[in-house]
Amino acid sequence: MSDNKFLPISKRDMEEQGIDRLDFVYVCGDAYVDHPAFGHAIISRVLQSKGYTVGIIPQPDWSNTEDFKRLGEPRLAFLVSAGNIDSMVNHYTVNKKRRSEDMYSPGGKSGCRPDRATIVYCNRIREAFPGCQIIIGGIEASLRRFAHYDYWDNKVRRSLLFDSRADCLTYGMGERIICELADALAIGIPASQTDIDGCCYIRKSIDFLREYIELPTFEEVRDDKYKYALATKIQFENQDCITAKTLVQKHGDRYLVANPPMKPLEEKELDEVYELGYAMDYHPIYKPYGGIPAIEEVRFSIAHNRGCFGECNFCALTFHQGRSVRSRSVESVVREAERMTKHPGFKGYIHDIGGPTANFTHASCDKQLTKGTCTNRRCLYPSVCKNMKVDHSKYLKMLRAVRAIPGIKKVFIRSGIRYDYLLADKSETFLNELCTHHVSGQLRVAPEHISDRVLSLMGKPSAKVYDKFCDKFAAASKRAGKEQYAVPYLMSSHPGSTLEDAVALAVYTKKHRINPKQVQDFYPTPFTVSTCMYYTGINPLDMKKVYVPRGEEKLMQRALLQYSDPANHDLVIRALKKAKREDLIGFGPECLVRPRLLTKEKTNTHNTNKAKNRKDDKHELSDFRRKKSVPKGKGQSERKSGKAKGKRH
Repeated sequence: MSDNKFLPISKRDMEEQGIDRLDFVYVCGDAYVDHPAFGHAIISRVLQSKGYTVGIIPQPDWSNTEDFKRLGEPRLAFLVSAGNIDSMVNHYTVNKKRRSEDMYSPGGKSGCRPDRATIVYCNRIREAFPGCQIIIGGIEASLRRFAHYDYWDNKVRRSLLFDSRADCLTYGMGERIICELADALAIGIPASQTDIDGCCYIRKSIDFLREYIELPTFEEVRDDKYKYALATKIQFENQDCITAKTLVQKHGDRYLVANPPMKPLEEKELDEVYELGYAMDYHPIYKPYGGIPAIEEVRFSIAHNRGCFGECNFCALTFHQGRSVRSRSVESVVREAERMTKHPGFKGYIHDIGGPTANFTHASCDKQLTKGTCTNRRCLYPSVCKNMKVDHSKYLKMLRAVRAIPGIKKVFIRSGIRYDYLLADKSETFLNELCTHHVSGQLRVAPEHISDRVLSLMGKPSAKVYDKFCDKFAAASKRAGKEQYAVPYLMSSHPGSTLEDAVALAVYTKKHRINPKQVQDFYPTPFTVSTCMYYTGINPLDMKKVYVPRGEEKLMQRALLQYSDPANHDLVIRALKKAKREDLIGFGPECLVRPRLLTKEKTNTHNTNKAKNRKDDKHELSDFRRKKSVPKGKGQSERKSGKAKGKRH
């Protein structure tokens, strides 16, 4: 643990640190972890570095106002965030079942924050301090800044700024935004009157605006799915700090005004943010509860970049961190790694040096730096742009420098790489070093699907690109003298995926001996392109209709990806029959599941007359093979030949 002091969480802490009144009080849905992987820690430490005093109220009791008064009323404003994850995503599975754990709470206990935490916290603060200023931020606010479809309510909700009754909403990465807001507040400019980029506010009139785009109103997107898709399209096209326009959306008789995104931090600024005086641990008050589980994944990991030009449609990064990538300096990453080696719990292994996409370190092309990201094309989809600047040299330098630090045994890459970007690199140096030094037997990559139709709606490359990567990865691993596998993340029931697509994906996993233990069923989280498709049945990027699997078919697509699980057997049978793929029900090597041969009555007889039933089963199996025209012994010979070929992930 660092010797740096935690920020005050009580009046006693304030007295010990010589603070009479705080400038800001940060109310957060997560437990207090003073580590740069946690948004509340970064924003608080950045403000502190600029001379402002900040206190933290983590996971307050929202049943009354008392807990919100523990640090008194701040001089400038309350800052409110639901935490590192949207509170509804944190609480509920894709099946809308309550999660049993919360990794951002003491001991992993659930129930330490309310549903829609930002709204609840703001309303309690208003009760306690009616005249105070409130600024909301974090992922929940960022992705709910406009009228948005809410999966849990199954309806379109207003901008979070209206429901929370806050004065200002900040979106995206907030360091530069909060510093400019703090300076404005310090000279008497109210948060609700801001013209700072990365901020949203409410006005009764927009006559003062000179250049803006007016979105369909809240009432229009609520009642008309085409208008909702159109609004999403405009929002998607205005996410770059250079090209974006101010966006306006009327809610009743008032207007939501969203200023253009704030420009990203450059290398030197990122270095400064990540090297502030963090305690690098959870607050000691959580020790009796077993600590905060979320820190264990990041305690010995290093974030080196921000932004992602991969632009997967189901990912919210485009609307939060943006498409323009920036990264820290090699020297800054090395300094952080050296500090890790002094931690008493460090065993010599750095779990990750990554970010949203580990092998991105710079803007995708030089044009982005002066003219912004393209609004009519993508960097990697449908193929790598001809203007793409493919270069792993900085990342390689970073990895090599960290590997060379005394006390470090191994450096892993676990946050994911874009294999299409890797394949576009004419040099195989990064691939070779990846396989030699940075894989712990399995490399997780995200092809998501094998149907090109579905992949096109995800914004992902063709399945052939993934197959090509697997071949190159296997060859590089062999050259390194290691047995390693590329293990895919797969997603079921994404908009556009038909039952036939799901069957094809299941057949692919069978053929390549992929047995996914965990499968991501498409989750319509707030403010993504794919969520718009799910709600409207329209692809907002081209305004064409999209098929959306729902109800039992959504469950079937999920079950097909785990066809070998006995719990899924009956659902897989129904799915295959519905898809008219009964040929995949049987005993051959290509079949996904076996038929139900024994009734309950036969099973009971089996318990009393095993020998007779073994004989009956043998005849029944022979009859089944004749009906399916599968020669006796063929399955056995093909299984043997499959083993000879070895595994393929």
